[in-house]
Amino acid sequence: MAESAERPLAAPVAYLLLVRMWSRSALQYRTSMLLTGLGQLFTTSLDLVAILVLYSQVKVLGGFTLPQTLYLYGTTRVAFALSDIVASGVETLADAIRLGTFDLVLIRPVSTLAQVLADQFNPKRFNKLVPAAATLIWALTDLPVHWTAAKIAVCAGTILCGFVLYCAFWVLSGCISFLAVDARELANTFTYGSEFATEYPLNIFGRPLGLTLTFVVPVAFVTWQPSLYVLGHPDPFGLPGFLRLASPVVAAVFSALAVLAWRACIRRYRSSGS
Repeated sequence: MAESAERPLAAPVAYLLLVRMWSRSALQYRTSMLLTGLGQLFTTSLDLVAILVLYSQVKVLGGFTLPQTLYLYGTTRVAFALSDIVASGVETLADAIRLGTFDLVLIRPVSTLAQVLADQFNPKRFNKLVPAAATLIWALTDLPVHWTAAKIAVCAGTILCGFVLYCAFWVLSGCISFLAVDARELANTFTYGSEFATEYPLNIFGRPLGLTLTFVVPVAFVTWQPSLYVLGHPDPFGLPGFLRLASPVVAAVFSALAVLAWRACIRRYRSSGS
């Protein structure tokens, strides 16, 4: 079943309208949204607590001080929180395919990807952004970095490129649902697994895994490589210096591959018949 034709700008406009619809629906249950939002705010702060506990026992981890690790954590968390706000609707895709409700998405004259990304949007997703942004601000105030225009641009680009890469991971995780509707754990390795890997200095996972996360699943370009440039830190893996500024290229290529993969899955999709 092919994706329906659409007008230019129809996809972003439709996405925003769907987000507005789902938000209004969620706001009908304000107490529930408040309580679940507070719970989410608490649980997303536990990883930060783990880092602080770890650094209470050591001064340096993998050659990185606490402010440097907090910078890695803050940039990747902000980028992931933004992608979670925009694209985590794909988590419901596997259920839609299994139950046959995805067929309804295909018959609407709107981008299928926009519909899936906006599915069941809830304003509580913004809660993840609060501790992430606070941690990044904390790191920026404590880092002994001489800020130049280039480093400021790379810092901002780290978040933007990380956001694009994480959105691509979300879309690819959705593509996995077309192949195996019960493979949510595998799909989560592209999203939550990538987020976890980039919260810490990548060299603590060892050289083989570090190179895999650079050249196979390019999570190193979310924050690790550009952060080495900002922090003025040598690459523990001895990789070429130009990779520190390669995140925009990697983000563009990987997001294009994600879109192509999505379109291929839509073309080959067959209705469940339910």
